[in-house]
Amino acid sequence: MNDTIIQLAYLVATALFIFSLKWMNDPATARRGVLAGVAAMVMAIAGTLFNPGILGGNYKWIALAVILGTAIGVPLSWVPLTAVPQRTALSHAFGGLAAGLVGVAEFYLMASGAHEVTKFRVGALCAEVLLGFLTFTGSLMAAGKLQEIKWIPSRPVTYSGQNFINLALLAIAIICCAMLVMNPTEYRALFPVVVFLALLFGVLLIIPIGGADMPTVIALLNSYAGLSAVAMGFMMDNKLLITAGALDGSSGLILSIIMCKAMNRSFTNVLFGAFGQVQATSAGGEKKVVRSCTPTDAAQLMEAASLVVIVPGYGMAVAQAQHRVREIYDELTDRGVSVKFAIHPVAGRMPGHMNVLLAEAEIPYDDLVEMDEINPEMPQCDVCLVIGANDVVNPAARTDKSSPIFGMPIIDADKAKAVLAIKRSMNPGFAGIENALYYNEKTLMVFGDAKAVTGEIAKHLAGDEAA
Repeated sequence: MNDTIIQLAYLVATALFIFSLKWMNDPATARRGVLAGVAAMVMAIAGTLFNPGILGGNYKWIALAVILGTAIGVPLSWVPLTAVPQRTALSHAFGGLAAGLVGVAEFYLMASGAHEVTKFRVGALCAEVLLGFLTFTGSLMAAGKLQEIKWIPSRPVTYSGQNFINLALLAIAIICCAMLVMNPTEYRALFPVVVFLALLFGVLLIIPIGGADMPTVIALLNSYAGLSAVAMGFMMDNKLLITAGALDGSSGLILSIIMCKAMNRSFTNVLFGAFGQVQATSAGGEKKVVRSCTPTDAAQLMEAASLVVIVPGYGMAVAQAQHRVREIYDELTDRGVSVKFAIHPVAGRMPGHMNVLLAEAEIPYDDLVEMDEINPEMPQCDVCLVIGANDVVNPAARTDKSSPIFGMPIIDADKAKAVLAIKRSMNPGFAGIENALYYNEKTLMVFGDAKAVTGEIAKHLAGDEAA
């Protein structure tokens, strides 16, 4: 009877996990997807509680774990949307740590004779531990870089022979795993070595990666966490873990591929390219001219337009300006101005960052347009308003073969009839290079905090309408 309940709960949970991913493909159904994922996890836990080993009286430990998890998880959910990327990285860290610790417990249970030892199970266990612990430390490093902790610089940290050392450590860990598979009893002492090397490799893997590549890294770490769950499922003969882990791992990998394509980069370039170092500018050469205007000038320019395209970036997220942007949207659409939001796949610090921010401000989903769809309309755009975006609108990606972002697909903001760019200063973005768009004769810079500037623009638009 219990086995039937468990399998039924797992079947329903599997279906809900699949529907969750399906619904999260569209912003209009994303909330339903999240609820389906939560329901699936509840079903999975409920089904597991009927396991005969748990029914033997271990509920007190589960209750303690639930209490501790809730005490940690609830406060972690109280973060601003600017901190969602590092919060996501922490979730991956916890997932990797859980898989690694289960693997450690299972290994020593097998070593004591409590559980059956087979080469397949030991191999799956080694993969689980290796992926789980490198995900744990790698995700912690990613979270630290995103949070800009002093002793974890967001810039790439490189040294001579770094890639060789990293690959050598990984190779040693794999060799140790192979020896454990061949004879886990004789080579039992190698298991702590595998754990240590996995933890160390996770740190060394993320150190040379700069802030520009964090969206891809987060997705890749998500994939590693999923694969560790798959390995744990094979080791524990749990079909739901295999399915859920495979969905998590494959979706993370697909998302990583999309991110790499959006940046015109390869996985090897992301992981070993040390991208994101600030480039030194030449002392000589032609002096570049920057044209600026006031929020009032910007408001007047936009209210006279027929089509306004807004390009959000991380600067909007930092300033928490999405609600002021919504006010601008409302004022312009009330005047009959068509307003669209151009969304670049790697804008912000995590996949979908801009979509989440704009959804919080209740911007209609239909007005969020992907890069490939908005670019053909840019020549007809009267005003392109760039809010805290840098590399995703840099024309150097199309024109400068010496640029590190050359070939990266961008939003063609420079093809608009006029460009308004809101920035605190002329400092470069994540890629560490100057943005040629800001020196374009069609561009007017509006310097200041994005929330304050957009608030002033909305205020002037509202005042003109009242008059």
